[in-house]
Amino acid sequence: MTRPTGPVRHFASDNYAGICPEAWSALAEANQGHAPGYGDDTWTQQATDLIRDIFETHCEVFFVFNGTAANSLSLASMCQSYHSILCHELAHVEVDECGAPEFFSSGTKVLLVPGPNGKIDPAGIERMVKKRTDIHYPKPRAVSLTQSTELGTVYSPDEIKAIWAKAKSFGLKIHMDGARFANAVASLGVAPKEVTWQAGVDVLCFGGTKNGIPVGDAVVFFDREVAREFDYRCKQGGQLASKMRFISAPWVGMLKDGAWLRHATHSNQMAAYLEKKLQGLPQVKLLFPRQANAVFAELPRRAIDGLRAGGWKFYTFIGAGGCRLMCAWDTTEADVDQFVADLSALVQSSPSP
Repeated sequence: MTRPTGPVRHFASDNYAGICPEAWSALAEANQGHAPGYGDDTWTQQATDLIRDIFETHCEVFFVFNGTAANSLSLASMCQSYHSILCHELAHVEVDECGAPEFFSSGTKVLLVPGPNGKIDPAGIERMVKKRTDIHYPKPRAVSLTQSTELGTVYSPDEIKAIWAKAKSFGLKIHMDGARFANAVASLGVAPKEVTWQAGVDVLCFGGTKNGIPVGDAVVFFDREVAREFDYRCKQGGQLASKMRFISAPWVGMLKDGAWLRHATHSNQMAAYLEKKLQGLPQVKLLFPRQANAVFAELPRRAIDGLRAGGWKFYTFIGAGGCRLMCAWDTTEADVDQFVADLSALVQSSPSP
């Protein structure tokens, strides 16, 4: 099997990618002279204003170090400790946050809702709410959506509105884990407002690190009342950066000229290219609809071992099985071609099951 040459770009996670040029340039520019700390700088104000422009509404914006903090603190702002959060059974807040939503909310319980392709079935919300209504059961308070989902699929505006209608009928708030929100917007080709506040979303955790930003996510409150005293939650949770401009400045670089959507569009396109290349290979089965920048495939065990022995990195424990192949802002067609060539050689030499 041939080995990749030069700098290796893997398919394990878009977190593996480095900082994109636009974010890097803004970070370097912010590193000139002194600036006020704790968010009282011009970079943080610019980033906040750009986010409000992108969503075409006045919203409250806070910057935290990572997605775990963004999700956990924003959910805690919606709930009391005796409440519950409804999410898909494969949602990131359930399977990959190490209990952080429960921890930061002082015990709010996460309850699971099924649905095909990683998306909540609105009927499941009603079943969960009506399952028990007595005082001995944690009272449902919020619905959490992952956009794009842990299976690489995307909620359409109509799907979010259907969940909103069901949630609203029971007085539930809607939280959106948007670690790959940019990829969802690029996939759908809609204005960001159409899949957030216009569709009933109360708070969005807007991810940047998977799209080329070095560190930091934005918590965007469309329901500004929910944001009350969120700054205190950030401080208490260790999420108030003293040199905030180094978190917010890369956002300015990403947002001011649309780089956030260009990079997301590119990573989606690379995933589509990878999907197409995999479709003709024997013993390779695509598992879920590819709608963003992830491809899930079932590969023979010998091929998985061979690829890893050849230096390739990818995950086999995320989602509902199979291998997750994730494309990033800097993935190239040459990267895909090399990976598929190595995989093809392995499956061609592997006996059929």
